[in-house]
Amino acid sequence: MALALVLASAAQAQDVRLGAIRIEQARARATVPGQPVAAGYVTLTNEGPVDRLLSASAEVGKTTELHEMKMQGDTMRMSPVTAIELPQGKAVALKPGGLHIMFMALKAPLKAGDSFPMRLRFERAGEAVVNVRVEAATAPAGGPGVKH
Repeated sequence: MALALVLASAAQAQDVRLGAIRIEQARARATVPGQPVAAGYVTLTNEGPVDRLLSASAEVGKTTELHEMKMQGDTMRMSPVTAIELPQGKAVALKPGGLHIMFMALKAPLKAGDSFPMRLRFERAGEAVVNVRVEAATAPAGGPGVKH
């Protein structure tokens, strides 16, 4: 029943609440034909006990992975992570240059103005489906209202 309510609200609104987790500003950047991957971004605010984002999935690609970017010496490296920690009372922004979601082996280009559903699975809170908005490739990295 709770999942059905989340699914219904995801179809109508960009932001979703799943128990103590607020899921906001789910977005991806438009891609060009032939581009095999795209990154997704979202802000997760945990107002309850410590939780973890365990996985993401979306039908826009063959696989979806949680990733991080970090410096190793003089080189920025991207690698998959098994989970993303969501500390109590904190917001965790998945954004360019840090934690993010990768859509691998895209089935078609992502076009600005389109949207697609993405399922997020949390250790404690359960599952939610959010609507991911595709922004122009030139959109600011943080999404609307996010300051750097």
